[in-house]
Amino acid sequence: MKLVGKLREYALLMRMDRPIGSFLLLWPTLWALWMAGNGHPRPWIVLIFVAGVFLMRSAGCVINDIADRDIDPYVARTRDRPLAAGRVSAREALGLFLLLLFVALALVLQLNRLTILFALIGAALAASYPFFKRFTHLPQFVLGFAFSWGIPMAFAAHQGQVPAVAWVLMLANLAWVVAYDTMYAMADREDDLKIGVKSTAILFGRHDRRIIAVLQIIALVSLVVAGMLTARGVYYYGGIALAALFSAFQQVLISGRQPADCFRAFLNNTWFGAAVFGGLLLDYL
Repeated sequence: MKLVGKLREYALLMRMDRPIGSFLLLWPTLWALWMAGNGHPRPWIVLIFVAGVFLMRSAGCVINDIADRDIDPYVARTRDRPLAAGRVSAREALGLFLLLLFVALALVLQLNRLTILFALIGAALAASYPFFKRFTHLPQFVLGFAFSWGIPMAFAAHQGQVPAVAWVLMLANLAWVVAYDTMYAMADREDDLKIGVKSTAILFGRHDRRIIAVLQIIALVSLVVAGMLTARGVYYYGGIALAALFSAFQQVLISGRQPADCFRAFLNNTWFGAAVFGGLLLDYL
């Protein structure tokens, strides 16, 4: 029973009870896999990438809690996390992080050299992201690069190169990630101000909603450009139109800057990603 309890704490440390982060990382990876494979991505590459998404998101959660182990006990939303509450030691957490990285590396070694090179850069981004909030107000941009890195990797795995459309798609995702993670940070803004943690929500201040709107527009326009570069059709643009409606709904949710509503807006972003992928999938079918 003790082992079962410990495994449960490891699962909580990896946020297996909160899969939203995995979905937010999965959707743009699927966008890229389908575009890179021209609607017919190789199944074994899809399998490797999907497994990699869940492994790297879990590893990112673990290293985040290691970095924040002295901060999380003072934040209402995080004080009961396994590491913050003392149910898992920092040494155990580090061992789990290294194990997840090792399994992810074993998967990516099945791919070509260019993809492996991109994967190593992605791993460095994922491992370093949590520490940026200590000395810059832009950790959301670092997370944006980390959550977008699967896009050039998908093209490298399928095509052995990274064409222009991959970087356009990456720009779309980068803007989207910064937008939704700023919503997430708005929910924690008061606690972050008290303990000295930096974020774009604090940096943007009273301009937060306007800047998020600009980022959402950049994401949507970039997705349209990616569609033009790959000669996509009406279903794809229909998916983008639906994603735009979700963006507008998120603006309504964050209008009062209430923490619970900002968190709801953050969660709603999985439908943005799903709408884009659904439109892309239907377009290729």
